[in-house]
Amino acid sequence: MRKFPMLTQVEETIEVIRPALQADGGDIILRGVDEATGIVTVTLIGACGTCPASSQTLKAGIERIMRDRIDGITEVVNVVPDEL
Repeated sequence: MRKFPMLTQVEETIEVIRPALQADGGDIILRGVDEATGIVTVTLIGACGTCPASSQTLKAGIERIMRDRIDGITEVVNVVPDEL
């Protein structure tokens, strides 16, 4: 059985990030990890989904942390529910 280390690392990193998002009334849902491109898709929900600073949180916070912790991550993209 093939392991998916990037997926596992992303899941573990989200668990590290999640308490800070929840403290502000939000949360994050992992939608997918494309190991070929290094793109992680997520949905910010709760207060994070409607916050005007959510794109800053996504790029300067979540994406930066993932890129620092996980080799191969190139971008983190927020997928809004009506885009699903």
